[in-house]
Amino acid sequence: MKHKIILVVLLFAQLGTFAQDDASTLKSIFDEALTDRTAYENLRVLCKEHKGRITGSPEAENAVEYTYELMNKMNLDAVYKQPVHVPRWVRGEAEQAYITSSKFGKTEVPVTALGMTIGTGNNGLHARIIEFNNFDEMEKAGEAQIKGKIVFFNYPMKITSINTFLAYGEASSYRTTGAARAAKYGAVGVVVRSLTTALDDFPHTGVMRYNPEVEKIPAVAISTNGAELLHKQLAEDPELKFYFRTTCETLPDVESHNVIGEIRGSEFPEEIITVGGHLDAWENGEGAHDDGAGCMQSIEVLRLYKQLGIQPKRTIRAVMFMDEEVAQCGGKEYARQAAIKGEKHYFALESDRGALVPRGFGVSGPEERVEKILALKKYFEPYGITDFKKGGGGVDISPLREFGTPLSSYIPDDQRYFDFHHSGFDTFEQVNFREFQMGSAAIASFIYLIDKYDL
Repeated sequence: MKHKIILVVLLFAQLGTFAQDDASTLKSIFDEALTDRTAYENLRVLCKEHKGRITGSPEAENAVEYTYELMNKMNLDAVYKQPVHVPRWVRGEAEQAYITSSKFGKTEVPVTALGMTIGTGNNGLHARIIEFNNFDEMEKAGEAQIKGKIVFFNYPMKITSINTFLAYGEASSYRTTGAARAAKYGAVGVVVRSLTTALDDFPHTGVMRYNPEVEKIPAVAISTNGAELLHKQLAEDPELKFYFRTTCETLPDVESHNVIGEIRGSEFPEEIITVGGHLDAWENGEGAHDDGAGCMQSIEVLRLYKQLGIQPKRTIRAVMFMDEEVAQCGGKEYARQAAIKGEKHYFALESDRGALVPRGFGVSGPEERVEKILALKKYFEPYGITDFKKGGGGVDISPLREFGTPLSSYIPDDQRYFDFHHSGFDTFEQVNFREFQMGSAAIASFIYLIDKYDL
């Protein structure tokens, strides 16, 4: 019995030492992140010198070269570009739109073409417009009321939803499928209320999908202030018309790249921990929150490890994925190459929810591993990062699910994220240094603990 008591005492003493060591390591990670501005400056350069980096564009390929050279200078164990074929959609000239009313005259409103839409042609599109709050209303109206008109989907993101990502998901179908569904009833064009809870003059773009069995019609998003104005004028003048002009087009696919940097593991180098964001961004803004920040936080994980002398047991791989916004070709190709090479993907984390105040992490995967990973919450409580929950991942890492890999999403506060998302307001100036680097430190610490304790 005496020997057992001694062993228990020694065990608790050892665990206490581990806890102290972990607390010290995490503090060093946060201290370094909050006092070094390298990642923030890297984000500034990406946003200011490589904006307009929609997938397939020259600007996107310039961003590939920038991040490749950036990681090449970090003395990593490997830096390389992974070829991937991606779509090529060109926005064209600046969009134009206005309301014409016998009662209110001509009123210009801000719009932006939706990604992958066809253009209107040089003359633009001028027609009567009919408003619907949802698809049910449109279907009840039918072809008799819709044919030859522009359909206006005025479905707002629910302002009362505390989880703004759920509100976004509910409203996004009007952007993605609205044109295809309206075309079935003879609509000649579609105007969609921007997906944001804010009332402003920034129209928010995003990808839309056509139905190959239905005629393609042009589609734009209107700013929320513009949507409110259009709604009010329609209520008083149902005969008014709407004009918009877009010159976008889809070109043949081109070759682009995922950009990958690695610190090789000391004990299990064949086991890979992926951390990444997507390098492409809608070209109406700078792609700062979506997702330049996620890319630079992923690279910052490697810098923090190098700067602090942290040697991981497993290979830590930062991936700048290409083409998340349109067809997700980068994530699919990354998983395809992993399968071809027989890689073992131990864990994957995606940062693609902006760079606001860090709240926690979501995790999905095998139940036993998920429970152990979520138990890491106690290490982050001193930093106010306490939202650890089941359910996580991301568009680019989701194909790794087929390997049984636990997937995680970094969770910042989401209340203001959709103010920026897919709009001209998504600029470097909207990223706060401290919030951004608190996120970088949280991600690096999370991965450090998962690797150290074989979780």
